[in-house]
Amino acid sequence: MQIPLGARRLAYRTAFRWLTLVWLVRRPSKEGVKCLIVNGDRFLLVRHTYGDRVWDVPGGALKRGEDPLAAAQREMREELGIAGARWTPLGAVHGVVHHRRDTIHCFAAEPPSDALQLDLGELETARWFDPAQLPADVAPYVGPVLSLRAQQR
Repeated sequence: MQIPLGARRLAYRTAFRWLTLVWLVRRPSKEGVKCLIVNGDRFLLVRHTYGDRVWDVPGGALKRGEDPLAAAQREMREELGIAGARWTPLGAVHGVVHHRRDTIHCFAAEPPSDALQLDLGELETARWFDPAQLPADVAPYVGPVLSLRAQQR
């Protein structure tokens, strides 16, 4: 049975609000991934249906015992329908967002096509951007992820 889109989005928003309260109290250390999806000179940013609703590099959390590359591939398959991409590790960034201490493993991926299949429960929209024309409202890890890629070029 497919859960209606509105119900899925409400569940994501509710879970995120609850988690921000948990993070405020517990201030956990979390590991996640961010994936710079590249098409020529452009890269992909997404807006989630929950949270701060700013442009962000797609990604997600690692499951217990999951390898960061496997997590990146899983997240991009689930959120964007990306498979068969060429993956490059970029390194890691560290920071504190929403009182959560993050270690973010970063990867660049070049999919075979720019066609996407968005999970509309989690993602509101996705758009390709030129690095010189970033939108004003970007998430905290966009700059550091782009810097990691620039260092490797």
